[in-house]
Parts: sequence; C-alpha cells; structure tokens
Amino acid sequence: MDAFDIFLRQVLGGIATGSIYGSLALALVMIYQSTQKINFAQGEMAMFSTYIAWWLIAAGLPYWLAALATVAIALAIGALVELLVIRRISGGPPLSVIAVFIGLLLIFHSLAGAIFGNALQQFPSPFKGEIAGLSRMISVHSLGMLGVNLAVLLVLFLFFRYTRLGLAMRAAAFNPASSQLSGIPVPLMFTLGWGGASAVGAVAGMMVAPITYLDPDMMGGVLIYSFAGALLGGLTSPGGAMVGGIVVGILENILGAYVIGTELKLPAALVLIILVLLVWPSGVFGRRIVSRV
Repeated sequence: MDAFDIFLRQVLGGIATGSIYGSLALALVMIYQSTQKINFAQGEMAMFSTYIAWWLIAAGLPYWLAALATVAIALAIGALVELLVIRRISGGPPLSVIAVFIGLLLIFHSLAGAIFGNALQQFPSPFKGEIAGLSRMISVHSLGMLGVNLAVLLVLFLFFRYTRLGLAMRAAAFNPASSQLSGIPVPLMFTLGWGGASAVGAVAGMMVAPITYLDPDMMGGVLIYSFAGALLGGLTSPGGAMVGGIVVGILENILGAYVIGTELKLPAALVLIILVLLVWPSGVFGRRIVSRV
C-alpha cells in the first residue's frame, strides 16, 4: 500500500468515525436549541443505552430488533430526564444547571457499572463480510455506520422540515414565548426534544461500541470530539454539527497519523474547542445571535 493509499485510508476512516462524532454532536445541538445549555451527560446517556442494547442482544433478540427497542427505551429515558429533572431547574442559575448535568453524568456512569459491571465487553457489529475493492481502504463496519448516521441525519431533516410535529418542535426551540401564544405545547416539545436527542445518542453508542469495546468509560473521549464538532459546525445548526463532526474525525486521523501521534489526539480536540470559542464562537454554519439593548 503506497503513501497515497495510506492517506486515503486515513481520510475514509476519519469520515466514518467523524459520522459518530456528528451524530452525538447532533444530539448536543438538539438539547442546546431547546435549553441553551450543553448536556454534559449526553455521552453517558448514550453509553447506558448501548448497555441496554448489549443486554437485549445477549438475551437472544436479533440485532436490529434490539437496536429498535433500545432507541425507544433511550427516547423514554431522555424524556423522563427532562420531565423529572431538567424542567424543575429550567431558568435557574447557570452554575446550578451545569452541576445538574455533571450529576447526571456521574449517575448514568455509576448505574452502568453497578448494573452491567465494569469489565470490557464485546459489542457485535451488524455489518460483516467484505466489499471487493473497498475492504482494504475502509472496513465494512465503518462503511455501515457511516450509512446509518447519514440516514439518521436525513430522517431528522425530513422530520423537522416537513412534519407538523417537527415544525412545532423547531418553533418551540426558536421562540418559546411566541410558540406558546400560538397554541404549541412548549413543555411537551422540550420533552420530545430531549427524548429525540437521547435516541440519536443511542444510535451513536451502538455504532461506536464494536470499535471501542463496551465499558462505562467508552464515550468520554467521543463526547469531547463531538463537542468540538458541534462548536465547529455551530450549536444552532443540526447539519453543521454533522459536518463539524466529520471534519473533526478527519483531522483526528490525519494529525494522529502524520503530526502529533495517538497520545495527543484528545488534547488536540481540546485545543480546537478553545480556538473555535476564541475565533468563531457561532461556528461555521451557526447563526450569530444579536441582542438589542
């Protein structure tokens, strides 16, 4: 394999991995649009949902049936978190909200270890076999998870663009007061938004688990990369979040292979976060919010 083939392999692998970051970044954006807050527990919620999928598969359910059940359970978990916790602290001091998010992170992390154990577990991939001419450049699982994550993005785009419920959720996130006056049940829209974000995170967790193995710490680094992707694409742009995640995935692979090595890839993501906040805080595709005073 010559130098160009190695470079192309790094790029294709970065695109596939970046689609995972983009999916979790999309979940972060969905929460941010409704609450103007970053859910630091998003990765741990995705990890916990992935453990549920692992348990269902171990119990004998076919992979895709277990995946669908997990998405439904994750949606219910996200909705319950918003209904029982987030709604009660909305409008509170920012530091209190951040403390609650960190508390949720620790709760889901501890629950996963207490219920499922802390040992590394293998998570099955639904994508197996080889594709002639492509397998030496990108694995079948990487290609499959790229397709799944792009399909999730397409479904969400169609949902928010062409359905009444999706339009109502967008309106509630953009202008809650006006939406309430128009008859939209804004609290319900926020609950559904949290549920949807949790479901998207569950998909990301199930796609990344066959690569990283399953354990309570599996989503820690993924969340940082996803946060960098969300900031780069713009916290107000769902499509930008996916693009930002893919760009971060490509940069991670290229920099790790040719510039900084594997050990410094995570610090590089933190540097990217700082640079974006300093230079382009609204992100590439995000809208700049101007308040009149």
